[in-house]
Amino acid sequence: MKTTPSFAAAHELYLHYLISERRLAENSVEAYAADINFFLSFLTAQRKKTLNGVDPATIQSFLEQCRERQRVSHRTNARRISALKSFFTFLLRENLITHNPFSTVELPRSGKSLPKALSQKEVMRLLAPPTLASPIADRDTTMLFLLYSTGLRVSELVQLPLAACNLTAGFVRVLGKGNKERLIPFGDQAKDKIDHYLKNSRPHILKGKRSNYLFITGRGSCMTRLRFWQIVRKIALAAGIDKNISPHMIRHSFATHLLSHGADLRAVQMMLGHTDIATTQIYTQVDQDRLKSIHKKFHPRG
Repeated sequence: MKTTPSFAAAHELYLHYLISERRLAENSVEAYAADINFFLSFLTAQRKKTLNGVDPATIQSFLEQCRERQRVSHRTNARRISALKSFFTFLLRENLITHNPFSTVELPRSGKSLPKALSQKEVMRLLAPPTLASPIADRDTTMLFLLYSTGLRVSELVQLPLAACNLTAGFVRVLGKGNKERLIPFGDQAKDKIDHYLKNSRPHILKGKRSNYLFITGRGSCMTRLRFWQIVRKIALAAGIDKNISPHMIRHSFATHLLSHGADLRAVQMMLGHTDIATTQIYTQVDQDRLKSIHKKFHPRG
């Protein structure tokens, strides 16, 4: 066996593996890094000096702390365990530790919550022209139009290069998770909004500056995910939509509405950038639940 690395060295080796070999997106790598660093900080507090010193009692104590002191959600707890399983599996495969202490730890089971989607009427209210027209307001509504037209992930939307949007063909080229490229079509309404934004609002926001991003701030940089979430919430409240709305909910709405109008599941999978079609299939359940609700409400013997 090779010399067991320090906590910091093991952490760095694993992140390098995620980036160079698994080619995970930056957001995914950051999530893994945070979960593993959280566990390594716990080991340091417990005065553990080596990864080979992690035993079932240590893991049990860690999981109890997560459940009780941290009060993390079921989903967060499952994600942490999954990340640590992967971390120790990597170290064992590289012959850097003697055993994988997480090999027998099971992921917590729970009923998977269905994604929440807006109704089509709510989406129309969300996409309505802003009361006060301005270049910034035009940018924000154009982002919403493109998001609903393509189902992009919020990180893909805010970091979209200017060159990725082909108005002539009506396609946007996206580099998604794992550096996988996909082409997603968008409709005429989104095309008209983007065209107007590019010709009128974007130059006004840039004020002579240059930027390679499609959607820009006054400094010419791309918007943060948090800032766009805040914008979506503000527009939703102004539209009278009293829900805890997020950009991801609009992505869910894109998929749900396509399937409810008869779109092919495989086509929706490709547009969303899902590796596994089972991930896309959950949206069919959302639509089935909606149909059941309608049946119960309106059928005389429902």
